[in-house]
Amino acid sequence: MTTDIDSLAVTVVFAMQGRTVATAESITGGQLGSTITSIPGASQIFRGGVIAYATDLKSSLLGVSESLLAEGGAVQAQVALEMATGVANRLNADFGLAVTGVAGPASQDGHLPGTVFVACVMRDEQGAVIDSAVDELHLFPEVDDAREARAQVREETVAAALELLLTML
Repeated sequence: MTTDIDSLAVTVVFAMQGRTVATAESITGGQLGSTITSIPGASQIFRGGVIAYATDLKSSLLGVSESLLAEGGAVQAQVALEMATGVANRLNADFGLAVTGVAGPASQDGHLPGTVFVACVMRDEQGAVIDSAVDELHLFPEVDDAREARAQVREETVAAALELLLTML
C-alpha cells in the first residue's frame, strides 16, 4: 500500500499548482502530513498540520463545536468537516483536509473499529468555504493482529484523504 500512497502524495503535490493545504488529524496521528511532506516540493503547498488526537483538542485547537462533540463524540461527519474548516482557517490554507475515526481495537462512541470520516474544504481568496466533501469509510482489515489492523486502517485513511483532496482540485 505504501507505493500507492506515495504515488498519491506525489500527484497531490504536483496537482496543487500554487494552492496550499493544511491537515487536521486524529486517527492518523500525523501520518497524513508526514506522507505529504515526504514528497520533494511539498514545502510549496503544505502549510502545516494539527494533530488533535484527544477529543477536547478538536474544539480548542480547531474550533469544532463543543456541543457536537458532547452529543455524538469525535467520530462523525460533521466533526470531520469542522476540523477541515478549522485547520484551513487557522493555518490560512486554500484547502483543509481532516481525518477522524476509530483505528481499534476497541469501539469508540458506538462506532466499530474501521469507521472513519475524511473531509476536505476549499476556500476562496477571502477565506470563505466554497466547496466541501465528506466521505464515510468502513475499513475492516482481514488480519488477526490488532497492531497490524490499526496500521492498515490508518494507512487506508491517509490514502482516502489524499484521494478526496485530488477530487476537490
